[in-house]
Amino acid sequence: MNQLKLFLPCAAGVEDFLADEVQRITGELPAFKARGGVGVQASWREAMRLNLHSRLSQRVLVQLWHGIYRNEQDLYNAASDVAWEIWFSPQETIKVEITAQHSPLTSLNFAALKIKDAVCDRFRAKRGERPSVNTTWPDIRLYAHLTTDELTLYLDTSGEPLFKRGWREDKGDAPLKETLAAAMIAATGWGACADQPLDEIVPLYDPCCGSGTVLIEAAQIALNMPAGGLRQFAFEKMLPFQPHVWDGIRDEAQRAVREWPVGHAPIVFGSDVSFRMVDFAQRNAERAGVAQAIDLRGGDALQRQPPADRPGVMLLNPPYGERIAAAGVAGESAAARAGARAPRTFSLGAGRAPETGPDRSSREPERVGRESAQMADGGDGSEFFQQLAAHWKSHYAGWTAWLLTPDLKLPGKMRFKESRRVPLWNGPIECRLFRFDLTARRVQPADAR
Repeated sequence: MNQLKLFLPCAAGVEDFLADEVQRITGELPAFKARGGVGVQASWREAMRLNLHSRLSQRVLVQLWHGIYRNEQDLYNAASDVAWEIWFSPQETIKVEITAQHSPLTSLNFAALKIKDAVCDRFRAKRGERPSVNTTWPDIRLYAHLTTDELTLYLDTSGEPLFKRGWREDKGDAPLKETLAAAMIAATGWGACADQPLDEIVPLYDPCCGSGTVLIEAAQIALNMPAGGLRQFAFEKMLPFQPHVWDGIRDEAQRAVREWPVGHAPIVFGSDVSFRMVDFAQRNAERAGVAQAIDLRGGDALQRQPPADRPGVMLLNPPYGERIAAAGVAGESAAARAGARAPRTFSLGAGRAPETGPDRSSREPERVGRESAQMADGGDGSEFFQQLAAHWKSHYAGWTAWLLTPDLKLPGKMRFKESRRVPLWNGPIECRLFRFDLTARRVQPADAR
């Protein structure tokens, strides 16, 4: 198993960052980009290392079949040709998932059923028994991806999606997925800090930190901690799995982790107007093993002063969508005008799902609002962002601010000119990560007033 065809699906817009990450993890193996993911030819050992270390991919899939199909019988024949029995035994439960782009088949459920039947029939013929189906917690996940006339069959080595790192137990209503947080950090270039001495790493600050996803991802990157160090993977139940090889990979990763010096000042900072969310973030940071590297406080984003004595990077994903909860200074004034109207909820029908390859989880919304929102229902948040821009100009000169939003007009609302915009998809929501290089507010001369 030294020449496996691996495919790592990711959110749209993350392909370039993921290709760089794959090459770094695998020792510069050539990776090719596709829409919604990255492919690489690698060994079984590298597949395990990718699961352990990748922060940007959603899964690590092994491609087992690719070819032309015309109908459901072709799907059955293709699945019958795959030697599933060398990957798992009949004792493991299975689930077949299917995604499609412009497929002529009328029922994807029936297509998935035909593939499941082929797998079970092959096991019965080869082993005399068949695996059971478990649609909730399967041991083995099989993926089929259909285009107009092509079928690709995959075996999922990850199990649960890779954004489930194993440390988040406390979260708000619609938390940011860890994979998207890691993509935001990659876009800023801050992730290169893993190669720098701790004293040279510039501060990173999230003033709307929620349950701490961005902060924890950043701290783990700075300490060179493996993304999946706290979780298990589907490949541990597969026949090629060798525990001693996996133990060696994990030991190698643990030796590379940087110990946080006792008494060293934090390099990652976060705050939120909701003290409940700050408590969540603190507990999550402790489970993730990075609490000493993070400074967390409650406070309004429109009032918090710079958390460090030197300029750094601000990275935030403020709440957006139709539901905007009232909180903070801007929230108080706007809420008074809006009255006691109940919050509205975002409708998934309003978003366009990206074409992101064979992982259905990429189509799920990652965030449409947050309990710790610092804006008020009844508007587009213009007042909040105008006040936030004024606060930054007054107190954050020299900082670089990166802000993820689906609102393409946001720079105009803030009266800023962005120096960069990075397209990213937040589930089905097309967003931009805007970069603002902050300068001090201009003070007019006395004779010009």
